[in-house]
Formats: sequence, C-alpha cells, structure tokens
Amino acid sequence: MRDSAEDNTLLSKDRMSHPQEEDVPSKLFTRSKSARIWSKAVLITITGLILYCTFGMLFDNLLLIVTAGTANSATLPGTQDDAKDDQEALKKTSAKVPQYFQTTPELWAGPTATGRAPFLAQTNAVSFDPTATFVPNTPLETAIPIVGQQQNQSIFHLMGQLSPYFPNPSGFGVSEYPLPPGANITQVQMLSRHGSRYPTSGANVYVFGQKIANLTGKFQASGQLSFLNTWNYELGREILVPRGRQELFESGILHYYQYGQLYNPNSKIIVRTTTQDRMLKSAEYFMAGFFGLEWTNNATIEVIIEAQGFNNSLAGYDNCRNANTFRNQGGINATAEWVKVYLKDATERLRPLIQGFEWTIEDTYAAQNMCPYETVAYGYSVFCDLFTYDEWVGFEYSLDLYFAGSSSFQSPTGRAVGLGYVQETVARLKNHTLGYSGSQINTTLDSSEETFPLNQSLYLDFSHDTNIMSILTAFGFTQFNTLLPSTHYPGPHNLTVSHLEPFGARLDIEIIQTPSPLNAKRLYEEGDKTTYIHFILNQRTLPLGLNFAECGVDRLDGWCELQTFLKTQEKAEELAKYDEACNGDYDAVPYGEIVDGAPS
Repeated sequence: MRDSAEDNTLLSKDRMSHPQEEDVPSKLFTRSKSARIWSKAVLITITGLILYCTFGMLFDNLLLIVTAGTANSATLPGTQDDAKDDQEALKKTSAKVPQYFQTTPELWAGPTATGRAPFLAQTNAVSFDPTATFVPNTPLETAIPIVGQQQNQSIFHLMGQLSPYFPNPSGFGVSEYPLPPGANITQVQMLSRHGSRYPTSGANVYVFGQKIANLTGKFQASGQLSFLNTWNYELGREILVPRGRQELFESGILHYYQYGQLYNPNSKIIVRTTTQDRMLKSAEYFMAGFFGLEWTNNATIEVIIEAQGFNNSLAGYDNCRNANTFRNQGGINATAEWVKVYLKDATERLRPLIQGFEWTIEDTYAAQNMCPYETVAYGYSVFCDLFTYDEWVGFEYSLDLYFAGSSSFQSPTGRAVGLGYVQETVARLKNHTLGYSGSQINTTLDSSEETFPLNQSLYLDFSHDTNIMSILTAFGFTQFNTLLPSTHYPGPHNLTVSHLEPFGARLDIEIIQTPSPLNAKRLYEEGDKTTYIHFILNQRTLPLGLNFAECGVDRLDGWCELQTFLKTQEKAEELAKYDEACNGDYDAVPYGEIVDGAPS
C-alpha cells in the first residue's frame, strides 16, 4: 500500500498534465465577442479542473488518514539485516497513529519465510489394521503407531513447548469447582502464548537439514532412514503455521464462551502483544475468534517492540543481558547431559542405517525435534516413528530440564525475566499505572492510561513460552521448584513443559467477588463481600495455597483472598534481584546450584 504522498503525486500527474490545458493560454484568446465568450468558457473550465484536483487530493489525504486510523498494532524484532527495512517502514507510518497502535507496515517483524505447503492427502503414510478403528486426522495426523505406546497415550503430549495445544490432562493438585451461588467473576487477565510455528533461526532442525543438503548424493540411507535419500528440509522460519492460527482462533472462541459478558459492548479494549510476526498474528486470530472478523470495532492491539535492548514485559529476556549469556547456560548444559543418556540406544540403532554420513547423537536429537515441527507444518512427519514411546518420554524431560535451568528456579535470571509482567498484573489489581519499576517494563507505555488502561474487566496479553515460565517463577509458584536430575528420569513431576507451555498455552487470572467470605471447604461464613483471585493454566487451577501458605494450604479450590495474595507479591522485586541478575558480573555456576530463580 502506498503512503499518501505517493498517491497524491499520482493524482497530480493524472489530473493536471493534460496537453489541452498547456495550450489554452497561447492559442485561444482573440478580440472577437465569440472569442471572449470562448475564453470565458475555457477559464471556467480551467478553474473547475484546478478546484477538482485540489479538493480531490485533500479528500484522498483524508481518506488515507481515516484508513490508517483503524490500524491496531505493529510487529516484532528481526535480525540486524532487518533493521534497515524496519526504519524504512517506520518512515511510512502515519504521523496520526502512534507506532505502537499500527499493524501495517509490520515493524521489527523478525524472519517471515514460509515453508512448503502441506499435501497430507498424498503424503500421509499412516495405515490402519483392518480390525482397528480408523482415526481421521484432526487436522494433524497423530494416530501414528509408536513402539511401546499404550492406549490413551500420545507422543504429541510429550513434546514440551513444541506440543500442539491440549488442556492439562492431570491438573496441578486441586480439583475444579463451579462458582458458588452468589459469586461473580469481575475481571480476567489472560496471558497467552503464540500458536504453533516454524522453527526459530538457528534451530537444530535447520542445522540438520543443511547437513543433509550438503551431503546429498554422497550418502546412502536404508531401512527406517531410507526416506532421507530424497528428503529435503523445507520448513519456514518463525511465523505461525496453519495449526497455530487454528489454536489461537479456537482459544478466542473458548475465552468468549468463558468470559464474553465481561466485555462491555460500548467499549474498545486495549490488547497487548509484541512486534514479532507470530505474536501479532496470534493476537489477531484470537480476536477474530473472540469477537468475529469485525474485531477491530471492539479492540485495538498495542504492539510493543520486541528486540534486544527494548523494554518489554512480554519478552522480558530482551533487556535482561545475563539471560542471554554464559551465566544462564544451566538449562542447556543439563539438557545436553540428559540427551547423551536417553538417546544413546537410538543413536546406535540409527547410525548403521546411513552410510557416508557421520551420524551423531546431535543428529538423533535434531531428528526427534523434526517430528513436532514437520507435524504442525505438514500434518504428518515420517520422523515421528523413528523413536519409541520411552524415548519420547525422554524427549519431554530434556525440555523440562531446559526450562528449569534457563527460565525457572534453577536459572539466575528466572525471576528477573518475569518480574515486569508481575508488576503490571499487580498494578492493574491495585488500579494504578507504572512510571518506574526497576525491571524491564516499558514505562513510556505503562505510565499512561491510554496504553496501560485500568478500567477494563478483560485484559488480553500475548507472550512467549520461556517468558511465561519466568512469570510463573517471578510470582513464586514454588510447586515447580523441584530440582530435576540431569542423569536419570525421576518419574512424574510438576515442571512438565507440555502441561505448562504447549503452543497456544494460556494463563487466566480471575478476580471473583463473593457475597461473604468463602472458607477452605467452600462454605459461606458471616461477613462482608470478599474478593478472591484464581489462577488457571491451560484450563486447570493452579493451587495458590500450595505455593503461598498465607492463602491456605487446605483450600479445596486453590483460591486466595485478593489482599492476601497481593501481600505475597510485595517481595517479588527483592527476590528477583533484577539489576544484579540481569546486569551483574557474577560467576556462572553448574546446573543445580541456583535454587530460587536468582543469583545465589
């Protein structure tokens, strides 16, 4: 789309450069009466054309300004190569609409390469025994026979943050209850992860694909790996795949059913996301699900720059330097150690199947990662059944270790990265803006009610998996603070990433008012109206009493009185040690020596 200046130039050339207009002054004026009449007619015509062009251009400008005014946001950070394009795009944005409310052109959008289109009707190789029940794809093909997989088990629930969305199947330690009579939900703050996407830049699947490409024609694969003789890496980069669009659209529909009456139809709410393409698109697909295709009548998307050095609570690691340095390598190191344990047999099984190719344990791990990426991109991946069910359990655990050591309580920046969003949540609950935080919030935006509104009963924010993990850590959800060993699988455990951060994960924070106090056994007692807070992660309650003793360990419903919960958050900044954690010059320590999400 051209900007207004370009359109005006075209209008000017089209409407004012006619040959007859140039010739009028020199050829048509005479002293005859008829000539004078003719000259007056020409003069009137010229005047009319000038007025037409002038007001035509003004109308065109007005139309463009009005059109730009309906824009809602922008998009996210890219590589240094994208910076020049971002600056050029920024120059083209309308001066009438702030950058943080514009969606086009996309700024700091990051890589946006799309991949090969799926063709599942032709490529789906899953077959069913004549006596077995046929299971159609919905839309992904997940009915893949896996060695060791039992009925009601699915490897697609063992893929950590790469799992397509599914509700937490086992809960977090408390049961789910309906609201008691007379209780009302008065506010919801939702924090959502983006939907299923292509791999990020530099992912191990890309490295594996390049290795295959560089050796094409020089190796010979057989057996289960024979498909590699003709296989090509054709995934895109970082943007949503169709399944990701579906996840966020369906989440919007689900949340409308859950909370539709919290929206005031006479209002237009602010919805926050980041400038990254998949983040902006996730917010837009969610809005389409919640409100319908005319969602721009109901919401304005505020797009916060996501790039190194920019303050942004929805991508808190970008302005936390140590989160991206050797000081925060515990999760990577723990994962690498575990991969050598659980994939040893698989590597020895696959290595003889490919000649002329030095197959390493890193290749085995990359091949396992290829399964979830190709599945959400194409609907099916031949890489999935290369591994046994137990090896998929090991895969899930490798990601649990990574999140524990890079974004949670075993990370020195675990609390700091999530601190800004915790401060914003508390500020909304206390009904004030934030002019200074001592964290990575964008105070320019958070200090104004135009961009950090306080009068909404429905708040919708969009973020990333590791950021949400750090937010849970900064809140102090210590049920996820069990040290996970990197040498063996400990069995079921609370920090299971597929239950916390699958694609499309969502954290809903409900504020509930009851007519009188509701005791731990969910019975009303005498007293005044009481306000409670209720955390729901992937459609299951997070028990606040289990994490904050002040809330009542014996509460059946996991709720907490709001004022009691707010008191538990008063030390959040102190516990995070933000400046030291993000900018301090401290020694890196082995995985397991950090125990509370901050430098020890």
